[in-house]
Amino acid sequence: MGNFFKNKIIWIVGASSGIGEALALKFDQLESKVILSSRRENELERIKELSLHPENIKILPLDLLDSASFKEKTEQAFSLFGTIDYVFINGGTSSRGYVSDTVMEVHQRIMDLNYFSYVGLTREILPFFKKQGNGHFVVTSSVMGKIGSLCRSAYAASKHALHGFYDCLRAEVAEDNIRVTILTPGYIITNISLYTLTADGSPNRKESKNIDSGLPAGMAADQIIKAVGKNKNEAFIGKKFRAEHFSLYLMRFFPDVLHKVVRKFKPE
Repeated sequence: MGNFFKNKIIWIVGASSGIGEALALKFDQLESKVILSSRRENELERIKELSLHPENIKILPLDLLDSASFKEKTEQAFSLFGTIDYVFINGGTSSRGYVSDTVMEVHQRIMDLNYFSYVGLTREILPFFKKQGNGHFVVTSSVMGKIGSLCRSAYAASKHALHGFYDCLRAEVAEDNIRVTILTPGYIITNISLYTLTADGSPNRKESKNIDSGLPAGMAADQIIKAVGKNKNEAFIGKKFRAEHFSLYLMRFFPDVLHKVVRKFKPE
């Protein structure tokens, strides 16, 4: 695996923490050339300082809510190393709140950040991949992109939308030698719960028992790199045989059972 990704050019969007940061450090160990993007340039600099091969890392600040900048940022990204082999689109946030309580501004912000930003950035990247005759999109969705449960309507809707869009894209670009991998993580140990939007749009600022007992981000990055190396169309990332993993099985084979189970499962 290390030899496979050596000198490959990787653009990680949403690289300043969590899964994105873990991927950046793993690819650095694999001697890939890595472009790091997020709003927080200081955090990207911190990650570069932690790297073993800082000469192979470029920093390109990017705000996923600033769609007007995507064309220029994409051009800059492809110019940094002359090409890009893999684009990991990983940024986003979650939500907590019953449908009856969640204000429309939360739904709109979640869709803008978790879905429309991905679509807009992908549309700018796609011509470059087509011109060079190859490329690989790796998109972070969620188990909630496959199921729905209490208090997650805005988040689940945004992740469901990603599956519809990227499944269609995969079918359209297969003959162009362009790959699409959708990641469906379960609970991964990150700080996402602190920034999750509540029903009124304020940040949650609370720890999550489920997330705190999840898979460490570094181990998640190992699973992701393995799945991408195998050109998986879709891959579950997380601890197997836990509730979130089992829910995918139920959704596929016993959806009526799952729909009854999730009525009692409130995010913690």
